[in-house]
Amino acid sequence: MSDLVSWSRIKNLPGPAWVLLLGNFFVRGSYFMVWPFISVLLYQKFQLSATEIGLWLTSAALLAVVFGFYAGYLSDRFGRYPLLLAAAVLGTFAFSCFALTESKEGFICCIFLSTLPRALWDAPSKAWLGDSLPDPKDRELALQGLYFMVNAGAAIGPLLGLSAGMTGNPLAFFITALSYFALGVAVLFFRSNPRQNAQRYNPMRFGQTLFLLKKDQLFLLVIVANILVTFIYAHCDSSLIQYLTRAEVPELVALISAMIILNSTVIVLFQFPLLRLMASWPVVSRIYVGLLLLAVSQLGFALNPPEWFWGWIAAVFILSLGEAILFANMNVHLDQLAPASLRGSYFGAASLYAIGYSLSPVLGGVILDLWGGPALFAISFSLCLAVFISYQHSHKLQRPDFIQLEQEWKEQAKQGTAAGS
Repeated sequence: MSDLVSWSRIKNLPGPAWVLLLGNFFVRGSYFMVWPFISVLLYQKFQLSATEIGLWLTSAALLAVVFGFYAGYLSDRFGRYPLLLAAAVLGTFAFSCFALTESKEGFICCIFLSTLPRALWDAPSKAWLGDSLPDPKDRELALQGLYFMVNAGAAIGPLLGLSAGMTGNPLAFFITALSYFALGVAVLFFRSNPRQNAQRYNPMRFGQTLFLLKKDQLFLLVIVANILVTFIYAHCDSSLIQYLTRAEVPELVALISAMIILNSTVIVLFQFPLLRLMASWPVVSRIYVGLLLLAVSQLGFALNPPEWFWGWIAAVFILSLGEAILFANMNVHLDQLAPASLRGSYFGAASLYAIGYSLSPVLGGVILDLWGGPALFAISFSLCLAVFISYQHSHKLQRPDFIQLEQEWKEQAKQGTAAGS
């Protein structure tokens, strides 16, 4: 049995790792106290149409994807600490403004502002974990813990914020702002950072970084595969609910509530027992298991009779087990692929996974209208198999010689500096 999940390893994680783990729990929990209810407030306070609400929320989410990609690069170039501190300051400001604004224009501006702190925080924080933990097992445990904390916060936040979020009580926004403020104080306290002088290690310009990422065929495959995975998984939040509603499933409200609670509970209870069980497996083998469970869940959704309550519950249980394995190990796999000096850029590029979440409601709705729910989930099952096969052939793909490329660009940077002087 591997010692990956052990009390001694958990206890020896350094202070910065605990800041990121606990900070993500409180920030994500307080964030979800208000974010799920933004669309309700836009309708109740400003009478926006469903199309207008969808347009603003989608635009803000896409802005965060682009911003997160660039934030990862900036953290490689200038260090993690400035980006993490900027995320905390911007989060404090954005959610305080949410509590104070009364105009429609101000509220919409706050929506855009509120998506940026997470974009600024996500890639640099994961890269900071890698910088702070030279032992690969410590790094893997911390990344697994990060995913656990994010899910725990996302599960608890909406329950705590239900009353305040539905009524637009400023208290919920101020609690979120306070969480970001406390996180900023913690980042200041643990300012010592092995990557403070990151520009000394990564002199590449943004265009050079993009060029290198494009040459990494394995990385590009992983990005596309994981966009498809998030596209499949996101049907659970949108298309599945639409399908159940249209099919006039008995006890619909009870079923949807049970599915949401079950999903969060399974992830929180099973993630680390499953990790302990598979700790000695290669990360890609764990991803295979997660993909197979995801595929089985989609097959269950496609074949289950609409009126069979427990069939839906069983399929969601299998989906949740797959999620508990798959998404955390996707981060671990990405960390293993990334060169140390480009961790931020690689994790920043992973923000492109959100494209899958963005496209899922739209394309899922189109497929539902044209062919119905069973066809949608049959297509998702096929995509799972396609991703599985792609991973199996990934060892044939080429990767750049990172050491040689970085040495060349360092020489170019030195020559440019000498020419300038």
